[in-house]
Amino acid sequence: MSTAPAAARRAAQLGFLQAIQQAQHEEMTRDERVILMGQDLRANVFGAAQGFLEDFGPSRIRDLPLSEAASVGMAAGAAMAGLRPIVDLTVASFMFCAMDQFVSQVAKNRYMFGGQARMPVVFRQALYYHGGTAAHHADRPYPMFMNVPGLKIMVPSNGPDLKGLLKTAIRDDNPVLCFEDATLWGRRGRGAAPEDDDHLIPFGVASVPREGTDVTVIGIGGGVRHALDAAADLAGEGVSVEVVDPRTLVPMDWPAILASVAKTGRCVIVDPANRTCSAASEIAAHLVEEGFGSLRAPVLRVTSDDMHVPFSPVLEKQIYPSKEKVVAAVRRVLGVEK
Repeated sequence: MSTAPAAARRAAQLGFLQAIQQAQHEEMTRDERVILMGQDLRANVFGAAQGFLEDFGPSRIRDLPLSEAASVGMAAGAAMAGLRPIVDLTVASFMFCAMDQFVSQVAKNRYMFGGQARMPVVFRQALYYHGGTAAHHADRPYPMFMNVPGLKIMVPSNGPDLKGLLKTAIRDDNPVLCFEDATLWGRRGRGAAPEDDDHLIPFGVASVPREGTDVTVIGIGGGVRHALDAAADLAGEGVSVEVVDPRTLVPMDWPAILASVAKTGRCVIVDPANRTCSAASEIAAHLVEEGFGSLRAPVLRVTSDDMHVPFSPVLEKQIYPSKEKVVAAVRRVLGVEK
């Protein structure tokens, strides 16, 4: 488990877009092999490439055609040829247009070539749910890619973690999928921005933004905010909640998760993905297999409903995790349902 140094805690806080901008700019300055690829980057339409064209030139800022399959395939080839691409796919739902490239090429090529080729490529995509974007734009597909060997997966919950993880991802020789929860983009992260340009967070190391003794609440991406808000409310009822943020789903910090549940004996998992075969499901299964002796109550999941996202904001709001749903789940595992 990680703890932030005092100097970092004193530093200014980062938002998501600022974290992306800084991480990309610092790594492109550090390593000329790093290039940025995507759509409308030179015009900075999506806000994460301000001034990049002027600073790095058109050879390193590549606007791509509106074809995710071509973009992912091209990036895979560029990575195998010696570059280190960062690909901005914008919306996570668009990844489905390039599933063959992701599963059959990006994830497998290092293995299929017997380690003779590397695949140092990062794919960034936002989880645009909870904003009336409807079914074609609001998927949270990171659990699907957890099922594909060869891919690393990060789902940060705050700007400082996003910056540190993204810089680590860019330096990794393996493909990394960076899922950015758009419900957090307008928020300043619970965490402090680093004061130096070499702020790196290793993969497979969870954080514990709140310590507690009665129940562990594990949050994925935007689920961390719901977990922390619920913990604050439950503290008024005398309930001590420990919040764990895995930060990366592949690799997962199983020792940190098991240690927290061993301490509290109870666990609730908050995951914005659909319930069936979610990241929450995998964590729950692992806890039952490896930590059953510590459990004093069933592991509960607070997830999105197994349904397509409705366009209606009133209907959409009901299907996702919320602070209220987390509070109810914690009360249930404690046997104090109201």
